[in-house]
Amino acid sequence: MNFYKIWLRNISVFFLICSSFVSFAVVAQVDTFQFDKAENQERFRNLSNELRCPMCQNTSLSGSSGGVAEDLRREIYLMIKEGQTDREIKDFMFERYGDFIFYKPRLTVGTIFLWVGPAFFLLIGGCVGFSVFRSAQSLTLKNKTLTDSDQNKIESLLTREEQNLKIKGKTS
Repeated sequence: MNFYKIWLRNISVFFLICSSFVSFAVVAQVDTFQFDKAENQERFRNLSNELRCPMCQNTSLSGSSGGVAEDLRREIYLMIKEGQTDREIKDFMFERYGDFIFYKPRLTVGTIFLWVGPAFFLLIGGCVGFSVFRSAQSLTLKNKTLTDSDQNKIESLLTREEQNLKIKGKTS
């Protein structure tokens, strides 16, 4: 009985510790930036959603709590306050971080394969599938037609088999 009480106490302490870590994540600091115009607030929100955090795998700047994302959100805030356009902000981010910063990479010589590649592979796969289908279909049609010699062989085999069955039937 004592063993179960100790075990239950240890499990309770474990869950208490785990829940405290979760609560710290919920209370994490959130960036709040004040803008003069609602339009600038909307621009900030759109840019934060369009740009990817360079430190995180696949999280936007607005969804990341990493230090790099916080710095970049602050940078976007300051650039908007200075009156820079969205294009200027995106160009600045591109110069610093390359195409990775964008969820939708720009169409350049380096990224043309990203845009055209899936359609290219789909086209090649379709051509290969079509050629396999046609060759299988032609083999099926080729095998359906019997020559006269093939027909004669089949008839002679059937006749021989019928004779063997008659002989077996008489002997039994």
